[in-house]
Amino acid sequence: MSIIQYLEDEQNNNLPLSSNLFSKLQEDILTGKLEDGEKLTEIKICNQYGVSRTPVREALRQLEADGLIMTIPNRGAFVKALTEQDIHDIYVLRSQGEVTAVRWAIERITETEMSELDETFAFMEFYTMKNDIPKMLNINIAFHQIIYHATHNRMMLQQLSAYQLYLRHCNPSNYYAPNYLRDVLAEHRDIYDAFGDGDPEAGAAAMKRHMENSAKRKFK
Repeated sequence: MSIIQYLEDEQNNNLPLSSNLFSKLQEDILTGKLEDGEKLTEIKICNQYGVSRTPVREALRQLEADGLIMTIPNRGAFVKALTEQDIHDIYVLRSQGEVTAVRWAIERITETEMSELDETFAFMEFYTMKNDIPKMLNINIAFHQIIYHATHNRMMLQQLSAYQLYLRHCNPSNYYAPNYLRDVLAEHRDIYDAFGDGDPEAGAAAMKRHMENSAKRKFK
């Protein structure tokens, strides 16, 4: 399955019910739909999300493991939203991880993964030309996911995927400069070219620039 197909399946909710419920609750906490300190009960979740009780406990367990809810004995589970400091810290950690990831990925990428990267970068060029920001944002996710997978390190994949998802939901951009798409494409082209050249240090330098520029765009 290509990374593009994976994204389409994710958007179509082709997931087990417990995973799908967890993803919905996670998104609603990160976006603020479920507010900090709000109490979550099994009955409330069943009614609000139209599910049976069976998947609710597993979803709550996963949310607690992720630090997004806090269970207080004899009181119940309460939403624990991310603070602004949390978001900034996650961005720093993600930026550092991305630099390491691209080094490892350039050294370890397979032919199949390189073909997926080729395809994904072609999509980036196409949607930049079409000036389609929503599609470009999804392809951007795919580009970085291929890098995570190409590290062939499951802990790196899991952690960076979590950081990527958290930042996408909890601090979405609501303004895009006129040259946004072209700037982002140019930054990704430098990373992509480093894969073609087999140059881990050039890739790391390009990723570092990309993450620094991304931070300026996100936290301006």
